[in-house]
Amino acid sequence: MAVPEPFTGVTSSSPVRHHILSVLVENKAGVLARIAGLFARRGFNIYSLAVAPADDSQRFSRITIVVDAESAPLDQIRGQLNKLINVVEIKDLAPREALERELLLATVEVDDETRQAVLDAVAQANAAIVDVNDTSVTLMLAGTPAACDALERQLEAFAQIELHRTGRVALPRLSSEPTRN
Repeated sequence: MAVPEPFTGVTSSSPVRHHILSVLVENKAGVLARIAGLFARRGFNIYSLAVAPADDSQRFSRITIVVDAESAPLDQIRGQLNKLINVVEIKDLAPREALERELLLATVEVDDETRQAVLDAVAQANAAIVDVNDTSVTLMLAGTPAACDALERQLEAFAQIELHRTGRVALPRLSSEPTRN
C-alpha cells in the first residue's frame, strides 16, 4: 500500500506536515485513553483529534487523527495502532484525496459600530449566526480548515469572548475532482 503524501502547509510559526488517519475502534471505555497514551509514550504529536460513534448501534467509533508527520514515520504510527486490541481498521487519507471539515464556534462582542462589520465577516465566510443578544453574537462555520483559519483571522479584529474549534473530520473523496466548500 502506497503511503499518502502528508499535508504541507504553513502556520504562523513554521511549516507543518500532516497525515490524516481514520481509525475504526470498538466503542469501549478506555480505548481513546490507550490511543492517546500510545502517542504520548512514543513521542508522536497529535495535531487534531475527533471522535464519534460510527454506526447506529454505537458498537464502533471513528477516530480521525491528524498527526504531525515530522514526529514519527507513518508506518511506525500505523504499526503501533495495529497492536491495540480494540483497533478494527486504519485508513490513511491523503489530503488531496480527502474531504476535510472542521467546526468553528465564536462569540464576539458587538456594539452599534462593530455589528455590521461582524455580520459582513460572517456573510463573507458563509458562516451562520446561531445566537445573538444586545452585546454579543455567536457564529458558526462548518468548513475546510483553511476557511476556519481565514474566519478566525478576520475575527481577531473584534473583541472575542470565546472561540472554539473542533478537530478535523475527514472522508475519502468520491471523485478526483475537488468540490466547492
